[in-house]
Amino acid sequence: MNNKIIDAAQGHWLLAKMGKKVLRPGGKALTLKLIKALSITPADSVIEFAPGIGFTAQKVLANNPQSYLGVELNEAAAKDLRKIIKGNFRDIIVGNAAAVPLEDRVADKIYGEAMLTMQADHRKAAIIKEAYRLLRKGGLYGIHELGLTPDGISDKLKAEIQHELALSIKVNARPLTQSEWICLLEKEGFRVKEIHTNPMILLETRRILDDEGLFRSLKIGYNILRQPRARRRINQMRSVFNKYKNHMNAIVIVAEKV
Repeated sequence: MNNKIIDAAQGHWLLAKMGKKVLRPGGKALTLKLIKALSITPADSVIEFAPGIGFTAQKVLANNPQSYLGVELNEAAAKDLRKIIKGNFRDIIVGNAAAVPLEDRVADKIYGEAMLTMQADHRKAAIIKEAYRLLRKGGLYGIHELGLTPDGISDKLKAEIQHELALSIKVNARPLTQSEWICLLEKEGFRVKEIHTNPMILLETRRILDDEGLFRSLKIGYNILRQPRARRRINQMRSVFNKYKNHMNAIVIVAEKV
C-alpha cells in the first residue's frame, strides 16, 4: 500500500490489509454469541448486511442455511466475497442495505456487524426499517455494533468520542448507548430478545491473539512493522480506543419481528 492509500483508508480496511480477519468491535467471541442467538437452521433464509471480508458469513454457512444473501456496498469487497462464498442459493449482491431489491418477508434471519455505527441516526433507522420489511413474522434481526457507556453519558463527551473516532478511523462513526440502540430497534417494531456486550479492545494484544491465533497475530505484527505509515495510523486508533475505553464497548442485540 502506498502512503496516500494508507492515510485515506478506513480503519477496518487498513487492518484487513495488514492481515486481520476479525474486524468487529467485540471480536470473534461476540460474533459467535450473535450467531448462537440467531439460532440459524437449515430451514432459514439468511441475509447479511455488509459482510465485509466474509469472516462471519463463513461461520454462518457452517450452519447450512437454506439460502444466504450478502448485501455489500463495496464493489471490490463483493468481488472478493464471491471467490469464497459459492454454491446453490448462496449469493453476494452489490447494494444498499437501506434499499435491498427483494420482495417483502423473504428472510428468517438478518444480521449486520459494525455497519450501523457508521451511519447517521436517520440512516440507521432506514436500515433497521428495511430489515423489518424483509423479515417474516417471528424472524430475527441481529446487530453487532460499537456502543457508548453508561446510558447517561453526556452529550459533550459523546460528541468528543465521535469526533476523535472519525479522525482516527476515517469513518464518520456514530456509536450509541445500549438504551439508544434498543430504542431504535423498538421504534421500528422489533422486540429485543438478547443483549451481549464486550470491552472495546479490538487492537489489544490479548484480543488479537484470541481473535486471530498466534500464527496470524505474528503475521499481522510483521506486516505492521514493515509499514511505518500504517503503524502510525493503527497506533492512533489504539490511542483513541484506550483513551475512551471506560466509555466505549461492543454490543450485540438480537431482536424479533413481532
